[in-house]
Amino acid sequence: MIKIFPEISQSRKHSGLSFFSFGALQQQRQQTDDDMITSIHTLIYSDDANATRAFLRDVLGWKYVAEDFDNDWLIFKSGPSEMGVHPTHSDWEGQTYDYPRHRSIALMCDDIDATVGELRAKGAQFRGPIEQLEYGRVIMMIVPGADDIQLYQPTHKLAYNL
Repeated sequence: MIKIFPEISQSRKHSGLSFFSFGALQQQRQQTDDDMITSIHTLIYSDDANATRAFLRDVLGWKYVAEDFDNDWLIFKSGPSEMGVHPTHSDWEGQTYDYPRHRSIALMCDDIDATVGELRAKGAQFRGPIEQLEYGRVIMMIVPGADDIQLYQPTHKLAYNL
């Protein structure tokens, strides 16, 4: 669950960026949640940030907050999350896999056929057909101004609802 802390938006500003006191954040965390980490903040670096933001807002329908210093600087609520850690080198079923260190964003859904249909009706585009992979049914979604994002219906165990 993404939590919005009122102290952050009412904090002092420096060079156009908001800063907040650790004490206010710590006090808010203790009042709302005993977990040390309260959420994951992911970032997309975009060649056309406004187009990417419009896609997340209008096509995916994500709720957002806007920063006080710039109403176009949107931060989106993206829903429950989980994080997997994959090796850069592995041997599995007689094959060797090597990948560079990197981060990846994947969006999960319960019914990929229905979700792709709904998103296409809102203007989303996809690369290729839905594919069955070891971990679920997968398709790459084109995100304006940014890299593609994987959309998948997982067949693996889920951690976001623990």
